[in-house]
Amino acid sequence: MIDMNDTKLTTLEQLRQFLMGTAEVMFQPGQDDVRYGHIAEVLRRFQYARLKRPDKGLVRRYLVRTTGYSRPQITRLVAQFLATRTLKKHYRPPKTGFVVTYTVADVALLAETDALHHTLSGPATCALMQRAVEVYGDIRYERLATISVGHLYNLRKRAGYVAKRLHWTKTKGTSIAIGKRRAPAPDGRPGFIRIDSVHQGDLDGLKGVYHINAVDCETQWELVATCEKISEAFLLPVIRQLLDGFPFRILGFHADNGSEYINHKVARMLDKLQAEFTKSRPRHSNDNGLAETKNGAIIRKQLGYEHIPQHCATEVNAFCRDYLNPYLNFHRPCLFPESVTDAKGKTRKRYPRHLIKTPFEKLQSIPEVKTFLRKNITLESLQNEANKQSDNAAAEQLNQAKKQLFLSIHNRSKAAA
Repeated sequence: MIDMNDTKLTTLEQLRQFLMGTAEVMFQPGQDDVRYGHIAEVLRRFQYARLKRPDKGLVRRYLVRTTGYSRPQITRLVAQFLATRTLKKHYRPPKTGFVVTYTVADVALLAETDALHHTLSGPATCALMQRAVEVYGDIRYERLATISVGHLYNLRKRAGYVAKRLHWTKTKGTSIAIGKRRAPAPDGRPGFIRIDSVHQGDLDGLKGVYHINAVDCETQWELVATCEKISEAFLLPVIRQLLDGFPFRILGFHADNGSEYINHKVARMLDKLQAEFTKSRPRHSNDNGLAETKNGAIIRKQLGYEHIPQHCATEVNAFCRDYLNPYLNFHRPCLFPESVTDAKGKTRKRYPRHLIKTPFEKLQSIPEVKTFLRKNITLESLQNEANKQSDNAAAEQLNQAKKQLFLSIHNRSKAAA
């Protein structure tokens, strides 16, 4: 134990040299009274109040080094010294522990009261215990009658209360670490898919087929498939069929928060494709808005709302694959927006005539589109598919196939009945 005598440190330069020369020295400060006296003596010796700001900082660093106090604590003590010219401790350890106001019996009585009234709110429970004394003269509540609402909740956390009173709460939701909560960001690139499910009605308690609608954000290239149910056994092969059916590589996959898409098997499938997995955010209905609008404009318009039995899923899926999807992507024009900012700085979306294109035409207009196509797909092969028939001929073929499909479903349903 070495007592430090710093009375010969009388200049600021000597303080600076001291701090530099004792960087590796560990100080063991004494009691608070000794340290307080040291702080007051140093502040008087260097006339701290008259120093400039950099010099005041040097003195405070010296005091931090020699006393072991933190810099904020030294700042508070210096302020106290400047205000009172003395340093004194303003606290004393309590002679006895905290007085216990509410006993174990009071906690048990509170648990009994909550059980009787099914755990009312804090203010209502306080009123009940006050009424028990003032109105009904129950002296057991004498101490609890004056309890504050905040302390009542403290008593409800005690072990004695918890042991006597089991309170059931609602199951809390857990976050699922699958997908990122944000809208897809294609940035002019094809391959960012939005997907949604459409149920084809119930009949006498029997579920109908489910249509899976997948739409590319940038080109509006759309593929529709049908499955019997949205369980994993039926849905996963359909999702794989849809993803393989797009002529370009899949870069992103966006769905709402339904468990048919937000699960580990779909996540593993997308991980193999190295595709980004995103899901809709709360209170952001536009995150999956494109797929939602296509549900009404395409699926409901083409397949209606009537019940289609689940055993017809294979037949409906073949219709979508062979007739509906080629018509949508090569012969049905879509509107693409153009953002225009007016003089007031407000941005509006317009749909000029020259931006009305089929999904294939939109795909052709993307710069360096060949870098996004799959290995076995070329623009020439897609162009040949588009030139096989005119738009009117494709629409007529689609309507004829749809008529035959509905007739077949009707006959099969009638035979099954």
